[in-house]
Amino acid sequence: MEAKEILKNNCIKITKSRINILKILMENEDSISVEYIFEKCKKNHVTINLSTVYRTLDLFEIKGIVSKFDLGSGRYNYIIKEQNHKHKLECKICHKEIEIDCPMQQIQELIKNKTGFTIMDNEINLKLKGICKDCKVKNK
Repeated sequence: MEAKEILKNNCIKITKSRINILKILMENEDSISVEYIFEKCKKNHVTINLSTVYRTLDLFEIKGIVSKFDLGSGRYNYIIKEQNHKHKLECKICHKEIEIDCPMQQIQELIKNKTGFTIMDNEINLKLKGICKDCKVKNK
């Protein structure tokens, strides 16, 4: 998925700085520091303040785009989360599995709108068990 599309899908205003930070995160398989991102932005000729990098990463974390790792001494690293996170539905009768897109983003927004509560960590893997439509028809 393109950086602009990720921002758009998460209702984040598209700016050159945010696109650049997101691209840097997407290019790295390992977690990276704020300082690394800041230096890469400068090398990419993007004029940015260190505080902007921090604020952008905080926003990305709230939106579930990145995970934040505490390295101690007030230092953190960030890594991009898998954007096409899936969950599974499994039929209890035939054991057929169906993948569904993760609804966590919509759930987070619903919770925030109803309660004002912001979920900070949505590392959830679901496997829901039920009966598929084929088995439901067979067992009537």
